[in-house]
Amino acid sequence: MQGARATPRLAFGARPQPGERVLPEETAVALSFNGSAQAVMMATPADLEDFAYGFALTEGIAAPEEVESLAIVPQGRGIDVQAWLVPGAADRLAARRRTMAGPVGCGLCGIDSIDQALRDMAPVPPSGFRMTPAQVMAAVSGLPAHQPLHDATRAAHCAGFWQGGRMVAVREDVGRHNALDKLAGHLARHPQGQGAVVLTSRVSIDLVQKVAAMGQPVLIAVSAPTADAVALADRLGITLMALARPDRFELFTHSDRIEAQVPHVR
Repeated sequence: MQGARATPRLAFGARPQPGERVLPEETAVALSFNGSAQAVMMATPADLEDFAYGFALTEGIAAPEEVESLAIVPQGRGIDVQAWLVPGAADRLAARRRTMAGPVGCGLCGIDSIDQALRDMAPVPPSGFRMTPAQVMAAVSGLPAHQPLHDATRAAHCAGFWQGGRMVAVREDVGRHNALDKLAGHLARHPQGQGAVVLTSRVSIDLVQKVAAMGQPVLIAVSAPTADAVALADRLGITLMALARPDRFELFTHSDRIEAQVPHVR
């Protein structure tokens, strides 16, 4: 399996048992734009083109059409994903400089100013996208069927895109931010319109920012959000649902996108 490998281990129970366990790989991935490394993330070495496109989009560096070329270059102990941008995007990159060495749990690590971390973003455009409560729960219950890396390792996050009654696209990674960036990159390269982003993680401010950059109106997560993530989702016009399970979920913002007789939330 790409992004995972079997590793010897000794299991203890009634008696020690030698054997192997499949574990996810964690590789230093440099995301370089116009010859300069913008970020170094510890990531699962799969879907790296999607990773670069998604990171560029969700960090406000470049839209997909502003990426002129992209190459994946092994570099000894890691991988350098090299993207070259059109001049206008290169100017924005210089204005929003980011130098970071990110652990898998890193979201805003390395941003060198508060204004960059809490950048102003446009609200998600209005649309007719709606979900019923049954569809929300179906999206959550359908996600495990698309998590082969997690099934093999029990150590990977997942970001999925639900639309039209099915899971359209899914990306996995050891890092929750990386998984979402990979999904964002795939959708940027293969536009699907508006739908629901489904995450296997808690919801923090930076994940809400990334979903807004994707232009998606609905965010569903299996864990809880932070209070400030809820406030940001409200300002950006995102319907945020969390603590989602196949039989229940909690709705925090913009209940108008849920087709049911429920009290208005924010």
